[in-house]
Amino acid sequence: MNPIVLIPARLAATRLPGKPLADIHGLPMIVHVLRRVQEADAGPVAVATDSPAIVEAVRAAGGQAVMTGADHPSGSDRIHEALGRLDPDGRHDLVINVQGDLPTIDPAAIRAAAALMAAPEVALGTLVAEIVREEERTAPQVVKMVGSPLGGGRHRALYFTRATAPWGEGPLYHHIGLYAWRRETLARFVALPPSALERRERLEQLRALEAGMRIDAQEVDVVPLGVDTPEDLARAREMLARCEMPAR
Repeated sequence: MNPIVLIPARLAATRLPGKPLADIHGLPMIVHVLRRVQEADAGPVAVATDSPAIVEAVRAAGGQAVMTGADHPSGSDRIHEALGRLDPDGRHDLVINVQGDLPTIDPAAIRAAAALMAAPEVALGTLVAEIVREEERTAPQVVKMVGSPLGGGRHRALYFTRATAPWGEGPLYHHIGLYAWRRETLARFVALPPSALERRERLEQLRALEAGMRIDAQEVDVVPLGVDTPEDLARAREMLARCEMPAR
């Protein structure tokens, strides 16, 4: 396969406005994400954004950025537009979507998601990590993956939920919102209307499952810190000052 890695980023975040440009040790957060993704060496990398300021910051750091529309309902829609602009001839058949608020993402995790796509029956690859903090088992902001183990830390995803699931003894898995898309799957996905369960749970990936797309998830050791609040930003600064990946 011939992958490309796209990082959607926008300035209009509700809880932390302007967060892609938030300073972390002298560099905008989006540049830290860009560098982690480049370290994965999974393919060419570009930032997809609706902000000239983000384009300028990325290009100043030597990266590639592309302008997209401002009215996209999701990052998936944004990367679909960016893919068409960057690769109109369809050379790249695998698209890896890394969120622009993950400055501590482990490059190995990006490669792990891409590796899932070697199986032709898999439409979409993603990541999970076992929940080890008791409070996260019931926290609605921690999305859980319900799936069937396939061996080697790989799971076939059957459902995603904000509830505590599945019931009974055994591990629970925290879903990490990083995706590896087949190009044709992404095109099909963005053409579909939001599904009933997607609207109810407010989880975009349920649209894919409801449409019959197979999602596999690879278990990794670390949940990357998603920066959504000023407190998250302070924690990211501390982690990157120590040059450590976040503990679960």
